[in-house]
Amino acid sequence: MSHAGQDGPDPYGTGGDSTTDAAFAALLEDSAEELYDSAPCGYVSTLMDGTIAKINATLLDWLGLAREAVVGRMRFTDLLTVGGKLYHETHFAPLLRMQGEINGIALELRRADGPRIPVLVSSTVKYGSEGEPLLIRTTLFDARDRRAYEEELLRRQQEAEEARKRAEADRARLQEALAALQQSLLPTVLPDIPGLEVATYYHTASPDRLGGDFYDLFALDGKRWAFFLGDVSGKGPRAAALTSLTRYTLRAAALHDPDPVATLATLNTVLHERYSGGDPRYCTAIFGVLEPDPNTGEVAVRIASGGHPPALVLRADGTCDFLPTPGGLLVGILPDPRFATATTTLAPGDNLLLYTDGITEARTGPDRALYGDDALRAFAARHSGSSPHTVIQALTGLLDSFGDGLDDDTALLALGVPAGASPDASAAAPAPAPAPAPSTPFQR
Repeated sequence: MSHAGQDGPDPYGTGGDSTTDAAFAALLEDSAEELYDSAPCGYVSTLMDGTIAKINATLLDWLGLAREAVVGRMRFTDLLTVGGKLYHETHFAPLLRMQGEINGIALELRRADGPRIPVLVSSTVKYGSEGEPLLIRTTLFDARDRRAYEEELLRRQQEAEEARKRAEADRARLQEALAALQQSLLPTVLPDIPGLEVATYYHTASPDRLGGDFYDLFALDGKRWAFFLGDVSGKGPRAAALTSLTRYTLRAAALHDPDPVATLATLNTVLHERYSGGDPRYCTAIFGVLEPDPNTGEVAVRIASGGHPPALVLRADGTCDFLPTPGGLLVGILPDPRFATATTTLAPGDNLLLYTDGITEARTGPDRALYGDDALRAFAARHSGSSPHTVIQALTGLLDSFGDGLDDDTALLALGVPAGASPDASAAAPAPAPAPAPSTPFQR
């Protein structure tokens, strides 16, 4: 190659044509035999039976063997480990005979002093003028660096897999602990109320975090029962602490003064005093009192609402509507808030449904629109006249249908007078039964 006529400095720094020609001439002084013998890879030529006819110095150095101990005295398979010999006889050699060449096969050489050398082997059959196979030419590339890299990669993969398994085990233990704590925030038993059926359901949006929804039902005296359902602000341990405080405060306040407004006012005082600093906390809640009439079988209901979605009344005649409580303020924000009140009477076949906003704020459809109050009322109306258990089962299916569109906890509480209830329905009261675990339907 000539650089005559090239403008500017020589990009290779050869100093001109004479120096370039001299460099190429010196390079070409290397004989083909020297290039073969000192190549950066191993070369070996064997007869068709595997007897080594020629081998380069590079491969001999890898093996720690002398040329005179190898050429004409050893076969190619003698250079391999036991596993390599087996693979050569069962796979490598048959494929080479069929195809005439084979490339990039991983084998291991056995050094004279014992250690193994991983190599990548490629072989080609040389044929005579009449197509008869004469010998096999084999090239071997040192794969020790590659093997070390692969082993390191495998080690890292194993470490990552072990770390993943540990993380999964830790997460399972955490979820188990959170589920137990979540269940502790719900009532362990619900009372049996003569002439009334009860069904509840709690949906946990994520097993990795504590929710803040709550409900309860308990006796005030021999004639009245109190109930409440609500949702505290936030998620996690702080929300759990607020939930616990809210539940026990409502129960204690109701036993002191069961008036729904007075009970919520007591809760508001406690929350406002406790969280009026730099970390304000609040909740929404409906608190109510049930008073069954043993003469008529009907149940009188009085409720007060502090910023909570309105309850639904499902009538035996198939109608369904909200029990309006407009203007009720959040509990715990202001020192003296206004709470909205409402009353109704549940006749045989009627149900009162309380819920938290996880269900109405679920995202639905391709546009991820809010499910909304009107859709919930229309859905509940299709189950008017059903038992509380049937209503909760239908709503559980609705929640499941939202899929990942349901990203908040949801608590449901249905209270209903059995259809055909008679005035003497309170003659016998069964013993209390356990309340439901989170995400488990429950019917009384």
